[in-house]
Amino acid sequence: MNNVDIPSKTAGAATDLPVLAAGFAALAHPARLRILCHLARRDACCCREIVDTFELAQSTVSQHLKVLVDAGLVHYRPENRRSRYMVDREAVARLEEQVSTFLSCCHV
Repeated sequence: MNNVDIPSKTAGAATDLPVLAAGFAALAHPARLRILCHLARRDACCCREIVDTFELAQSTVSQHLKVLVDAGLVHYRPENRRSRYMVDREAVARLEEQVSTFLSCCHV
C-alpha cells in the first residue's frame, strides 16, 4: 500500500509514498529550501557559513540541517571540529523524479 502505480512516461514507474512524503516534509520550510539551494551552489560548507549567510541562530540552522540530513537530501563529513555539509545530488535527483512521477498522475 506504500507504493502507488502512477502513469508516467516510464513504464512501470511507482512512487514510494512514504519517501515522497518525507521529501516534501523536509522541503516544507522556507529556511530549509534556502539552505538546500545555498548548499547546491557549493561543494560543501559548514553550519557557521549558513548562519552568517542567512542571519539565523546557529541552533536553528543545526535543526534545519538535521531535517535535511535525516531526509537524505544532505550529508556531512566531519572536518576537524566542524562538519562540512553538502547536497546529496543523487538523492535530490531521485526525489525530483518521484515528484515528477507523482504530479504526472494529477493531470486530468
